[in-house]
Amino acid sequence: MGENPHVRALTELMPPVHGTDEQVDWEAAEALWNTRFPADYMAFMATYGGGGINGEAGVLLPLPEQGPQWEPGSMASETANARYTWEAEGGRSPLDIDPAAILAWGVTAGPDILCWLTTDDDPDRWPVLVVGRHTSSTFTVHPYGMAEFLRRLFLDDFEECPVSLVFWDGAPPRFVHWREEQRRWQAGLNPDTGDPDPYAGMAAG
Repeated sequence: MGENPHVRALTELMPPVHGTDEQVDWEAAEALWNTRFPADYMAFMATYGGGGINGEAGVLLPLPEQGPQWEPGSMASETANARYTWEAEGGRSPLDIDPAAILAWGVTAGPDILCWLTTDDDPDRWPVLVVGRHTSSTFTVHPYGMAEFLRRLFLDDFEECPVSLVFWDGAPPRFVHWREEQRRWQAGLNPDTGDPDPYAGMAAG
């Protein structure tokens, strides 16, 4: 797979220092979800993998994984949560789509669910859907892929903040792969910063 320009632009703002190639079995992921995935998400998984951003947001895995300390975030549970929110908020009244078209790829501690609307046959044309908790509208659609959406967030390039929680603060956003997060926790370190944390590792072992 060639370098993706959207992920390359994102690395200029969020260096993948603690990223790891997730080595996703894309055939298995496509079989599980019955769809192909956007090129920028596939490149993100190869450059960063799944994991946390500043300890307050996360990018989800397409397939379930067993972690050494806890199960990392995967699409399945958050997709179910997003579709349930669609039903609970009135279904087609606020967002006239088939809920099966909602597929989650990220979360914030807001807590918001970051999704795609998979209504286009071309995954590279899927817009981002934010299912917000404390946003002006529960459902907002943005005409960007996930990597470009994140880049614009980090640049504050929206007239109105599209998420409930500002998880970037002017400093370079930090990404930490989920395995590194769990390694730090087990070592008694803060999973986000790597600093000593007296509460970390209490349930380890």
